[in-house]
Amino acid sequence: MLERVKELRRLLDQYSLEYYTYDKPSVPDSEYDRLYNELKELEEKHPEWYDPNSITQRVGGKVLDAFNKITHKRQMLSLGNAYNYEDLKAFEQRVVDAVGPVDFEVELKIDGLAMSLTYMNGTFVQAVTRGDGIVGEDVSNNVRTIRNIPMHIDLQDEIEIRGEIYMPKSSFERVNEERRLNGEEEFANPRNAAAGSIRQLDSSVAASRGLDGFWYHVCEANKWVNTHSASLEMLDRFGFKTNPLRKVFNNMDDVWQYILEMTEKRNSLPYEIDGMVIKVDSLSAQEELGTTIKVPKWAIAYKFPAEEVLTTLEDIFVTVGRTGKITPNAKLTPVRIAGTSVSYAQLHNEDMIANKDIRIGDTVVVRKAGDIIPEVVRSLPERRDGSQVPFTFPKVCPICGSSLYRFDGESDHYCMNTECGARIVESIAHFASRDAMNIDGLGVKKVEALNKAGILSKVEDIYDLKYEEDKVLAIDKMGKLSFENLVDAIENSKSNPLEKLLYGLGIRHVGEKAAKVLSQQFGSMDQLMHASKEDFMAIKDIGEATADALLVFFMDEHNQKMIERLKLHGVRMDTDVVEIQESLFTGKTVVLTGSLQLYTRSEATSLLESLGAKVSGSVSKKTDLVIYGESAGSKLEKARSLNVAVMSEEEFNERLQEIESENK
Repeated sequence: MLERVKELRRLLDQYSLEYYTYDKPSVPDSEYDRLYNELKELEEKHPEWYDPNSITQRVGGKVLDAFNKITHKRQMLSLGNAYNYEDLKAFEQRVVDAVGPVDFEVELKIDGLAMSLTYMNGTFVQAVTRGDGIVGEDVSNNVRTIRNIPMHIDLQDEIEIRGEIYMPKSSFERVNEERRLNGEEEFANPRNAAAGSIRQLDSSVAASRGLDGFWYHVCEANKWVNTHSASLEMLDRFGFKTNPLRKVFNNMDDVWQYILEMTEKRNSLPYEIDGMVIKVDSLSAQEELGTTIKVPKWAIAYKFPAEEVLTTLEDIFVTVGRTGKITPNAKLTPVRIAGTSVSYAQLHNEDMIANKDIRIGDTVVVRKAGDIIPEVVRSLPERRDGSQVPFTFPKVCPICGSSLYRFDGESDHYCMNTECGARIVESIAHFASRDAMNIDGLGVKKVEALNKAGILSKVEDIYDLKYEEDKVLAIDKMGKLSFENLVDAIENSKSNPLEKLLYGLGIRHVGEKAAKVLSQQFGSMDQLMHASKEDFMAIKDIGEATADALLVFFMDEHNQKMIERLKLHGVRMDTDVVEIQESLFTGKTVVLTGSLQLYTRSEATSLLESLGAKVSGSVSKKTDLVIYGESAGSKLEKARSLNVAVMSEEEFNERLQEIESENK
């Protein structure tokens, strides 16, 4: 009987692949339904044979309390952007200068949600969102419901595959029609709809949305093939849906012609794209080129020009941010841009309004910067009829009435009142944001409601919300389960390392990178609070403006009390400082090249950094050492031509063992 279940699962997987991926069904629907019903009946009689990857489980139905956070084994990088032919030629030149002539593979840039799939010994194991590139969310239950993603592949190994989950235009129209009929707010665009569907805690909802996926990257593909295009052909053989509108060219001029061709065709496609991706096809050349902290040097994304439309600027008003920054905004006659209705746009600052001579009542050109943020490009003075009115920038804060201040040499105005209501709301929301303390469920609207009710008036009040259940449920109309999830998220945030807290505090000029550098350098909040300006400026990447901002923040009595209260609530005030172990690698700039057999590239990099080395992606006169594996190419040759020291992976492993023995 179990053998019959296995056979039915195999057959149904095959028929599903033929139908959903290849659009070439080999059996009629009636035969598929008969086998499906037989399998379902057998599984119901024998629950001990449950398999989450069975075809019968792909309709969803499992409901989660929350998504688990997963750290990616390999960071999911972003792509650098190109906006014109010149940018692409410059990219080509950088590649050729580094590794010589190459082929370029060009594919469509799908406007969806980046996703990573993991398979072990041929079986689907996990699907994780990109998140911040380092940590994502486990959405396996929802991804299982996407019928053209195979649950089993013919590969007895571990493999990680990356791609984009998207909502086809037809599904988007159907889902929005259903939401209209149900009196629900419509999704703004297919990308938002896909993201919202994947993050449904009830997988049956995700299953009903008609999601799809294209897969475009195999991690460590050089274990099986030599080129990126061959890796996509391998995915085709495994049954993954790859985009057929991909081509390989040997020069950027031909790439550009293909981009122009697809630019004309983009609106006729059954899915949304927002550009094209150009990748070096050779995997060995990709390895030679390496990556920066955020982007691969072997790929670039060409972004389609932003769509520009005309509308009327009805009014200008200002808003107050968490730092007190005053931002002017335009109220527009609603107009549709890049698939969404736009009623408001940014105007940046007083100088921008004056320099572009933008007036209330003007006809203006509006676009979405990066296809995301609406902005006013320019006004059309020739269309004025005399009713237009110049905008006078306010002298006082619209929320608290405090005088506004403009720093010398800067174009922005600030409300300096730290008790300003608008600053409080924005500050709390920033503290709770994903890149800071990551308190899911505490966005701007929630903070606004709780602040208005007098429950949340400062950052440290977040940690007292668990005592205000009745008030929160009454004011915010939040369900009990949502409240409990919020309290759990707040409690979990206490264990975040110092860099997350430091970024969350919203200190002027202290972004994520500076917060991490400062946390690693000082190790604890106490050390930071007692540091001098000279201590701050002695750190690379910390300039005078940041040092001054840190001093001002930590000298403020209100901020000192806030940090003390956060301590009392149990919020972590230190970080996991990476201890540098003195070794022959300490202070050396090291380049890894070739195919390593004993370590993954990330493992070798982490080991070297823990020993005080700086790992670089390219060889130069400043390189101290090149460690090479199998099939090492031009980097090794360049190192030898520059008389840079080289070391095989085997020698590197021996040195590591010697260091370990010395420290025992």
